[in-house]
Amino acid sequence: MTSREYPDRPWIGIGCIVFRGEEVLLVRRGKPPRMGEWSIPGGAQELGETAEDTARRELREEAGVEVGPLAVAVVVDAITRDEAGRARFHYTILDFCAEWVSGEPRPGGDVTEARFFIPEEWATLGLWEEAVRAIVMARTRRKSMI
Repeated sequence: MTSREYPDRPWIGIGCIVFRGEEVLLVRRGKPPRMGEWSIPGGAQELGETAEDTARRELREEAGVEVGPLAVAVVVDAITRDEAGRARFHYTILDFCAEWVSGEPRPGGDVTEARFFIPEEWATLGLWEEAVRAIVMARTRRKSMI
């Protein structure tokens, strides 16, 4: 099995941008990469698991929420290099967007906090630029779903 740190191939990460009205669900990461930072909930796809099943599983594990129909919002290449320029972490992330259906956010799995933020709040969290781009794209995609 390939290690997530210094892998010999990219890992497939699946995220889900969850909306409750204008609020967006974010989680604080409890392990690298980006440990301690607020992020879109998600994680690695398991062998034999569909992308949609991964998104739903990760939402239940990390935040205790359920969502309605999923739509692809964006694909992000997340590559973290070490001082020598080697790929320390490499994820290809497929982010879905969805509407919240049930469950109050509570941290679980490898996150330390989970909560909904209004746009004025998430803009001040120091989110990774690709997470901000994904949320913006998901908000646009969401309009076509409603």
